[in-house]
Amino acid sequence: MSHSATIAAAATSAKAAEWRVLELHPSTYRTHSIHAHDRVWTETNCYVDLWIELLHSLGADPTPALAFVLSADCDGRQWDFVKMQSEDLRTLYGIDVGEMNVWRPVLEHVREGFADGVLVTVEVDGFWLPDTAGTSYRNQHTKTTIVPNSVDETEKVLGYFHNRGYFELSGADFDGVFNLAPAAHAEVLLPYVEQIRLGRNLIAGGVEDRDLAVARAHLARRPSANPVEALARKIIADIPLVQTGGPDAFHLWSFGLLRQCGATAELAADLVGYLAGRGVPEIAAAGPHFLQVAQGAKAVQFRMARAARGRAVALDEPLADMAANWSAAMDIVSNAL
Repeated sequence: MSHSATIAAAATSAKAAEWRVLELHPSTYRTHSIHAHDRVWTETNCYVDLWIELLHSLGADPTPALAFVLSADCDGRQWDFVKMQSEDLRTLYGIDVGEMNVWRPVLEHVREGFADGVLVTVEVDGFWLPDTAGTSYRNQHTKTTIVPNSVDETEKVLGYFHNRGYFELSGADFDGVFNLAPAAHAEVLLPYVEQIRLGRNLIAGGVEDRDLAVARAHLARRPSANPVEALARKIIADIPLVQTGGPDAFHLWSFGLLRQCGATAELAADLVGYLAGRGVPEIAAAGPHFLQVAQGAKAVQFRMARAARGRAVALDEPLADMAANWSAAMDIVSNAL
């Protein structure tokens, strides 16, 4: 049975108040190797991470869809908030992703999608997500993205993809995520929602040579200047800001600069390893350089954490090494592709 047929059967056979698309449970869920605990960066950002796990759960290899790393840039203020591109998802896997008009309560749209075998991405408040315990859960209101996969409206239980795994929430968290209880708050803005239409997916047939075409397209859009050099200038300029901003401001600052850059570089190492196995063996030499950037970003983050406690830091050398390794890696990729 194809993935699309399996998905439709799972949705339409569910009980009236209980809907499920993929047969998953948090207790038995196994994350993709990209999210292994021994990674330099175990998470990238909520959107990339949930797509890695969703594609993995659909039976697809998410690595070809990481080609966006080759066109990543830094605008001198922050590193790109990299994302899986909808056109890449369509080209590689036959999955259609598009913004949805939200004109009714979000739960109703989720339920209707399940009936059709359609998943959705939903922006929610991390305050209600128990997988973020120790950070935002019941502590602070933060915007993040999930993909609901199962809903039991009677028991108020939601199964969802978020960050690097698959989780469940229930009770008051269910009401909070869907803005339900004790009544909907009129001042809560409608979230950004995307439909994920799986019916024409190509997963069972593999990606053939489409993966190489997608990688080359992103390489053609790469920035003309080294983005790590722009990142380095911004970090050096921001040392006084971090020294006076305190730990909370540091974490927000670091997410948009060092974490996004480091995670992008580590994903780039995954991508070139994959492409080497797809008939471009010479591209594998870029992998160690990308990993050096990922590790360098982590080391600089540790130094900047000391700066957030008011200490002086020296960053010229590690930032220069990061920029040199990024340049070397991209030269190898460019020559190979």
